[in-house]
Amino acid sequence: MKCAALLFLLGLLSFPVMATDLPSRIEIKYAVTTDIGEGEIDEVMEIKHVDGKAHYSINSEAQATGMYKLIEPNSIMRHSEGFITKYGLRPMRAYEKRGKKQPSVAEFDWNNHIITLNHQGHHAKEKLPDGTLDRLSLSYNYMFTELPKHHVDRYVTNGHNLRLTRYTISKETLNTPIGKMETMVLTRQEEKHSKLKRKIWLALNNHMLPVRIVSVEDNGREIDKIVTEVNISYKPDH
Repeated sequence: MKCAALLFLLGLLSFPVMATDLPSRIEIKYAVTTDIGEGEIDEVMEIKHVDGKAHYSINSEAQATGMYKLIEPNSIMRHSEGFITKYGLRPMRAYEKRGKKQPSVAEFDWNNHIITLNHQGHHAKEKLPDGTLDRLSLSYNYMFTELPKHHVDRYVTNGHNLRLTRYTISKETLNTPIGKMETMVLTRQEEKHSKLKRKIWLALNNHMLPVRIVSVEDNGREIDKIVTEVNISYKPDH
């Protein structure tokens, strides 16, 4: 654990302020607690420069550990890819795959302002509002653009629907396995009596990396993931 903390701090010291000098790879590990067991998540963000544009891809793999793995043996794969702009991330394709089930896929056509959603054999096209994100890219978006002072209004897709979401913004000191952090907290505003929940803690002095996420999902599952390790790498594009 001390080694993980040291790697994290070394990464922070070398993380550039200017978006023109981006890291090539960010690896984050999370410990996961649910209402029925524990698990772990490995996330990797890769950044490449092609023809003067910064491309990103994020891969996330969640799997159960211990006795919980007997109940939930399948992993959950999430992916987002697209471009980095001065306004933040601009996804082109995102998906979520649970075990052997068909993935839920969102494809973003920014030229024609159309988003195509594929979920459980259903295929739908909707108008694509400016600034739309998938759930994975939302967690990393504010590494690359300024966070508003009071609230965030964004269209967000999970691959099978698209909805306008408001997150209020607050500050909180967060204790994590790799140290205490000052964070900005995004809390999703739900309809009255809704059991859904989502809060995202972004490390204020550590480049707005997502260091904790708490949610209650559509299936009622309560999930709390918190950072246990961060590694940041740099290398030239050639």
